[in-house]
Amino acid sequence: MEESTSREKVLKAVRDALVNPMDPPYPNEEKTDDAYASPESEFLEIAFAEALTKVSGNFVYNSNQDEFAKNLKSFLDSRNMDSLHCYEPDLQSILNNNGIFCINSREDFKECEMGITTCEFLIARLGSIMVSSKQPCGRKGFIFPSIHIVVAWRNQLVFDLKDALSGLKTKYSERNIPSMVSVITGPSRTADIEKTLVMGAHGPEELIVFFLDEDESTPQVDE
Repeated sequence: MEESTSREKVLKAVRDALVNPMDPPYPNEEKTDDAYASPESEFLEIAFAEALTKVSGNFVYNSNQDEFAKNLKSFLDSRNMDSLHCYEPDLQSILNNNGIFCINSREDFKECEMGITTCEFLIARLGSIMVSSKQPCGRKGFIFPSIHIVVAWRNQLVFDLKDALSGLKTKYSERNIPSMVSVITGPSRTADIEKTLVMGAHGPEELIVFFLDEDESTPQVDE
């Protein structure tokens, strides 16, 4: 009987709250001002590079597409790898036009050691990369390769997470938001087993961002 009485009290309190809603106790709590200090550098690419380096990522600056191709070729040569996987048509065109061979067969995905993708946004304050299921590479492209290369352009660089989420809403309509939006911060790591840090346990062991200091023309998204 006591359990029933307690239940009735709770339900009555819920009904009363619905009939007579109270004003928010802290109406001015939600502020529009930034909660975090501005980065030390006035250049967001420098702030992003510093934050990415702190989480064991690598940053490669490129002033234009020609320099990007040169730096990417140099990186691939240094790793002695000829199995660069890319499943994004626009990115494939850039690579092919610059003489960089990439594998685009889905059947070869299980052999993928190094993958290259684009992203949705770079978040300077966190050194993080926002990706989504709307990207042509699919979800596997971000977690399967041992080495994940991300290509990003200047107009994809924002200061904070809220700016990236706002940009995502602008890029996609409200009813067309990707079913998966994720934020990558450095290579995959875990210390679940005996508190020993293990790299690449659930994803790439290495994360390299190739940043192009020029704007990418934003593709139209079907609604």
